[in-house]
Amino acid sequence: MRYVQRDGAGRVVAVSLAQDAQHPEALEADSPELVAFGQELAGQGPLADSDLRLVRVLEDLIDLLIDKEVIRFTDLPAPAQDKLMTRRSLRHSLRGLKLLDDSDVL
Repeated sequence: MRYVQRDGAGRVVAVSLAQDAQHPEALEADSPELVAFGQELAGQGPLADSDLRLVRVLEDLIDLLIDKEVIRFTDLPAPAQDKLMTRRSLRHSLRGLKLLDDSDVL
């Protein structure tokens, strides 16, 4: 059992393992409201999903600007360069991952 605090609109805003004055209402741990609350806290809501898709668009845009020589990779701040290189490396290694080679295909 989990105990929740709600805001004026009735949305869950806090969860506790112990019932107290701020968390008076009991909900089952697998209730849809608690699952949604946990996903929102973990950044797994609709906005987070949109953010992940947008990241790929921005990566492609940066690559396009570099290819068209509008900007240079070295024009970007060092932390941005590091993040882009890490993502490029990960994408490259995932593309190169072959679980079956051609001889294993029937």
